Parts: sequence; structure tokens; C-alpha cells
Amino acid sequence: MRGGISRRFFLGGAVSAVAGAVFADAPARSIRPRPRDPEKIAAVVRELRRQSAPAVSDLIDEARLGGTVGFLVADARTGDVLESRLPDDPQPPASVAKSVTALYALTRLGEDFRFRTRLIATGPVTEGRLDGDLVLEGSGDPVLDTDDLAEIVAQLKATGVREITGRFRIYSGALPYIHSIDPEQPDHVGYNPSISGVNLNFNRVHFQWTRADSGWAVSLDARSDTLRPAVSVAKMAVVNRDLPVYTYRDAKGVDEWTVASQALGNGGSRWLPVRRPDLYAGEVLQVLAGAQGIRLPNAEITTTRPAGTAIVTHDSASLSAVTRLMLRYSTNITAEVLGLTASRKGGAPVDDLRASARAMSDWMRVSMGAKDASFLDHSGLSGESRVSARDMVSMMVKVGPGQALHTHLKDIPVWDDDSRPVTGAHYTIQAKTGTLNFVSALAGYITPEVGPPLAFAIFTADVPRREALAPEEMERPDGASAWAGRARLLQQKLIRRWAAVYSV
Repeated sequence: MRGGISRRFFLGGAVSAVAGAVFADAPARSIRPRPRDPEKIAAVVRELRRQSAPAVSDLIDEARLGGTVGFLVADARTGDVLESRLPDDPQPPASVAKSVTALYALTRLGEDFRFRTRLIATGPVTEGRLDGDLVLEGSGDPVLDTDDLAEIVAQLKATGVREITGRFRIYSGALPYIHSIDPEQPDHVGYNPSISGVNLNFNRVHFQWTRADSGWAVSLDARSDTLRPAVSVAKMAVVNRDLPVYTYRDAKGVDEWTVASQALGNGGSRWLPVRRPDLYAGEVLQVLAGAQGIRLPNAEITTTRPAGTAIVTHDSASLSAVTRLMLRYSTNITAEVLGLTASRKGGAPVDDLRASARAMSDWMRVSMGAKDASFLDHSGLSGESRVSARDMVSMMVKVGPGQALHTHLKDIPVWDDDSRPVTGAHYTIQAKTGTLNFVSALAGYITPEVGPPLAFAIFTADVPRREALAPEEMERPDGASAWAGRARLLQQKLIRRWAAVYSV
């Protein structure tokens, strides 16, 4: 300081002078501070945070999605709406529909429900011979796999059966037969299989090809982690062409595929959908039984529920466990089977997928107060299903944080602006994702370290762009992957905003 008084010194002295003047004549009794309203304080803090947070309109503009962006976020305990944009516009939910299906099934069937698969003997077993038919009876178990069938065969062997005098039949009438979940999807995509009362390996067959001399060696099998039984209910031929990559034909119960040779490269594999899952399961069980010395004839389909004695029983994991896996891996067939089974449990006349989806829509309106729910399936694969952000959040608030739906949802990683995982975030996300071509959705719960849990739903969709796609573009349309990445980043930015603004 060069001569004179610095600004800091002046201000400090001024404050001291004021303080001295105030306390020089202090009151004899201390003054009690006025009580403060914590709700008003929280409201002021939220408003200050809201003003300092990025504007929603700016976040949406940065995402460059086109189409529609709608959302709603609410206090998950009280239902008080905190922020919304187009909350009543019905949008395609994509796989977010699975969270509705999960709650629908858990409510109708109970968390301890199990799917049961049985082998029924219609006659007595004498000296290793079953004098009658052997019937594989399913209840729709969506997670039955080749290893489970191997266990069933081991149990059959333990009963002493080595041969049968009658027929080997499959009863799959517990659920209606559905050729495909969404007829608009390409024939060859494994996420769009058939459904029946007997399902196996998510109703997919493993197709593998390798270079062999001047061509390719191909195989189709019902593989598991330990077994690879070959099957004949699906056949593949390599054809010298460029496009189409795959063709499909139903040849009297046999799936006949062709694949373009120019698309095969040096080798690879993929899962293809199975269109006769009952016959598929029957053939695999026959092959596995033969390997254990049990001779079975070719499987036949029966539409009549068998009368006889259950000599083998296999139960699935609990519905709670199946649901958690379905929400984690977003398996379409599991969602459809859970929805169909729940609809039938509720007494609805369910002869096809759309009838079952209508029953779920009705349930959501009656039980959850939804206004705009209209589902065409239980998985969200159809782009024609619709639900609003308000209806989704209302359902999550009605169920409540920490309850059945919340505890079954998967953890969603928190990202930074470069889509990299963030460690030590002050909030967690449990939600269901949903993705179709030019559709991206996310709905669930935000749990901040401080403040109330939040329920939210975000729907982004460019429906005209989606509807303009040709059938051959559906599997990998240009621009769809980048669009989905921007949509997911927008979801993260919105959640980050809400966690910052409303966590008081």
C-alpha cells in the first residue's frame, strides 16, 4: 500500500465500525431468530439451482434429434410434478414397455411364481419300457434351455425308462402359438421369434459358418454352454448372390433358410429365430435322450392336454429372478410370455398377442390410472405401441420407490458429457431403457444422496423418419446408431439436471 487506504482495508474498517456501533448498545436479552420454513428454503435453493442449470431447450437443441422429445419428472413419494415437457403426448415406449409388463406379471402372478415343464406318461413303466405315450408338457417357460432339457432327460433316465411303445408328443397349448412378435421385422432377426407353450433357447437356433475348400461349411444347433445338439427342424443353404442376405420359407414345419454367399466373409455365427419352437424342443429332447440310451420316436404335436402321470417335473427360477433378467437383458420373448401368462391368469380371453396387450393396457388404465396406454405387445418391439410420460411416471409413483418395480430395474451407469462412466456421482439411476430405430426411451427412478427419490420418463422419437424406412433398412438403418447415441446423452443430461436441481 502506497500512502492512502486500500479498498480492502476500508471495507474491513467499515464493517468493524458498523459492528462496534451495533454491539455498543446491545440489548439486555438476546433476540430469538425467526423460525424458518424449510420448504420455502428448499424452494429458493431449487429455484437458484434451476436458474444456474442448463436450460432444457438448449439441451434438446444440442441433441439434434428432430421429432418429439417428451418427459416428466416427479417426486416419487408424493407424485408432485417437478418438471415436464409434452408429458401427455403418447410416444412409442420401445422396451420401456417391459417395465409395465414386469409389474403386470408380478402383480398378477406373484414373485414366487414358477413355470413348470413336465414329462407325462400315459401308461405304466415295466422293466424299462413305457407302455403308452410320453408327453412333453410345457407352461410357456421362457428361459428353458438345452441344459434344462438335459436335466429333464437325466431325471427320465433315473425313472428307469429306456423305451416307449407309444408316441412321443408335445403339448404346447398353455399359450397360443404366435408366429412372430412383430410381423414388420425382418425374417432373420433373433429378437423376433415365435412363441408357444413350449419354448427353448429363447426360440432361437445357432447358425455357424466356416470356410471349407471353395465354399462354406454350415451348422445349425441348439447349443448351450456345454452341449451342441444338431437339429433338423431348421436348414440352411448358401446361395451365390449378393442380396437379399437371408430368405425364409416354412416347409411343412421345417424352417428353410438361404443365405447370400457374398455376406459370409471368412466365417461367423448368429442366432436365427425358430418358427416351430414346440417341434424344436421335441427334437432336442429326442437327441439328448438318445445320447442317454433312451429311444424316442420323432415328436408329434398334440392339442389335447395329456392325462397321465407326471414322471419328471422341472420348475423354472422364480418369477422375480426371471423378471430381473428380462429387464436386464431386455429379452423380448420373456416379456411376451410373462404378459401372456399374466393375461390368462386374469381371465382374459387371450388368443393372440394383441388381445393380451389390450388386456395389459386395460389393467394399466384401471389399476394405475393411465389415460393414454395402448400396447400392441408386451416387449415394446412394435413401433405402434403408445404411452405417455405422465402415465409411466404415475405408475411408478403409485407403486412407490423401493418397491417391486424399483427393486427389479437394473442400474444405469451415470455418464459425463463425453459418454464416459462417472465414478462417485451423487445419485444413482434404476431404470429400463428402450431402443428402436429413431426411438429412444428411458423410465425409472433417480435416487440422490440428499433429497427425495424421483420418478421420471423420457421419450424421444422421430416417427416420420422411422416410418420412412424400407424393410431392408430395418436391421441397420443409416444414421440410427448416431441418433440413438445423442438421445442417450440427452437423457443423461436431463437426469443430471434434475438430480442437481431437485436434490434438496
